[in-house]
Amino acid sequence: MKVLITGGGTGGHIYPALSIARKIKMEYKNADILYVGTEKGLEAELVPKEGLRFKTIRVKGFSRKLSKDTFKSVKELLLGFNDAKKVINDFKPDIVIGTGGYVCGPIVLLAALKKIPTMIHEQNAFPGVTNRILSKFVDKIAGSFDESKKYFKDTKKLVITGNPIRQDIIGFDKQTAYKDLIINPSIPFILSFGGSGGQKKLNDAMIDVIVKNKDNDKIQIVHVTGKRLYDNFMKELKQKGINELKNHIRIYPYFFEVPKALSIADLIITSGGAIAIAEITAVGIPSILIPKAYTTENHQEYNARALEKNGASVVILEKDLSGDLLNDEIIKLISNKEKLKMMALKSKKMGIINADERILNIIRELLR
Repeated sequence: MKVLITGGGTGGHIYPALSIARKIKMEYKNADILYVGTEKGLEAELVPKEGLRFKTIRVKGFSRKLSKDTFKSVKELLLGFNDAKKVINDFKPDIVIGTGGYVCGPIVLLAALKKIPTMIHEQNAFPGVTNRILSKFVDKIAGSFDESKKYFKDTKKLVITGNPIRQDIIGFDKQTAYKDLIINPSIPFILSFGGSGGQKKLNDAMIDVIVKNKDNDKIQIVHVTGKRLYDNFMKELKQKGINELKNHIRIYPYFFEVPKALSIADLIITSGGAIAIAEITAVGIPSILIPKAYTTENHQEYNARALEKNGASVVILEKDLSGDLLNDEIIKLISNKEKLKMMALKSKKMGIINADERILNIIRELLR
């Protein structure tokens, strides 16, 4: 069986694609998988590390305003279609799977026009422009949020599968996690992170939260700044007069123990990234979500509002965010155990822990 997978630009598109590839390899031992991306996208770094064959095509995103770049993008798109045609003709896939990003466009569209079985996976509550266009041509759409239904005209194609998640976040022994992370189970534990690259606005607010709680041993905080923002974060803390923190507050540039921390966190503070939300809801954790304002088509706010609507999260927009507001919300939530418990139940109800199996079922159906 030959499987062509394409998706790129950001981790939000690439990690689900890699999860799907792993699941296919588990189910079909002899599967021949080719991943198609772009030379400069993050996929060029991540996919080879996964041990998958990787080919590139030329394609470029369109500027929202007409300019010289628009014409360059059109030229790149035409070149991308030529590249895509060659890849498909050479590889002769039995199925083509797209997970979003501009690179998906030429590959998935040409495959659909050639009557090769095709599907796309949409990670967000508000679908990206590429997937909205491709949805008209593909055989199946795997969605992650019920809220995405209204953006796809042919809902007969749509199956809500959820986002594939790391299986190591499920089923951690809590006592072991408390011991390994040196967390007191009788004191509220808050995990805060702004996605893999960090989030400047969240970091700024967390500096004030840390200052306010530096002597408050009734709260435990692990904050992850993101590698590129760590040095500046620590510098700003020193400017606030904090040269050393007590054990109840810890700061990391990157935190390898996130799966363990998720299993015991009483409250998560993060942005509205689709994969983070999938993991939060899979475990069933209350959250304060601060969607990044600069993401494409503001999709993180749509994701965050889906949780807020279901009572699983409190949403604060970056334009409204301050250290005082964030600290007030934290204290309010951890002081109300009944509300936290209800939010946890509603978060868990939204969670999907077998998204990769659901996606595999679609693949099986298309290959019949």
